[in-house]
Amino acid sequence: MSRPVELIKSQEPGNLQLSALRESGPIIHAFSTREGGLSKHPYATLNLGLRVGDDPEAVKENRRRFFSALGIEGSQVVRVKQVHGASVLVVDEVLVNKDGFPRLLLDEGYEYDAMVTNQRELALVISTADCPPIFILDPVRKAISAIHAGWRSTVKRITQRALEKMAESYGTKAGDCMAAIGPGIGPCCYEVDSLVIKPLSKAFPYWQELVKEKENARWNLDLAKANLRLLLEAGVKESNIFSTGLCTSCRADLFFSHRREKGRTGRMMNVILLRT
Repeated sequence: MSRPVELIKSQEPGNLQLSALRESGPIIHAFSTREGGLSKHPYATLNLGLRVGDDPEAVKENRRRFFSALGIEGSQVVRVKQVHGASVLVVDEVLVNKDGFPRLLLDEGYEYDAMVTNQRELALVISTADCPPIFILDPVRKAISAIHAGWRSTVKRITQRALEKMAESYGTKAGDCMAAIGPGIGPCCYEVDSLVIKPLSKAFPYWQELVKEKENARWNLDLAKANLRLLLEAGVKESNIFSTGLCTSCRADLFFSHRREKGRTGRMMNVILLRT
């Protein structure tokens, strides 16, 4: 089953957009790149991560540039502590009205790897440096999701959990949804061992379709394909699934990669917002 690919539409320096989502109407979305910032090597130049050893002032300016190019203010940015789990946060009116929102989600350590909302003008943000970010849009009931789909969360079927939470909270039907798989480490570069393969094989009966076996008990894993399968199993139409098809490890010119740089690198941010 091939992975659908949609042309990328470049906007302001520092972000990529999928034309299908951009033309869908009710959302703003973007996958950040490493271009257009102030940070120095090895964080050059648009590093958006504050906890990787970069100059905090450079990161703050980088974030300002990235979000302002999209017309997004800091008070709209909704982020959580990502822990490679399977928990999905519903960003509802009660949460939005809490004192200190949205900063309290980080201050109080809300541990989630996916968020869903139907609240307007809130930018759901996922931080990445190899794990694929995934967006879901329900254009019928006007709801969105942002997902951090590393291998642990993928094995726990977080993409399907997000769709289930959207169905429970908003009446979302998977067949109405559009989904976008953003830049992440590709099967060309993502070599794993039995520590990954064991839980993967338990979670997916078709796990051998997601890997290419190598020598010495090593495999190359296709995380994007795994999440494509999860979306299809949940009922999202293949014609409504789009992908950048870009590998963060291969494209050193465009992206930071934790695997390629052995941990000393910057972070991208991936954002989706439901417009008023």
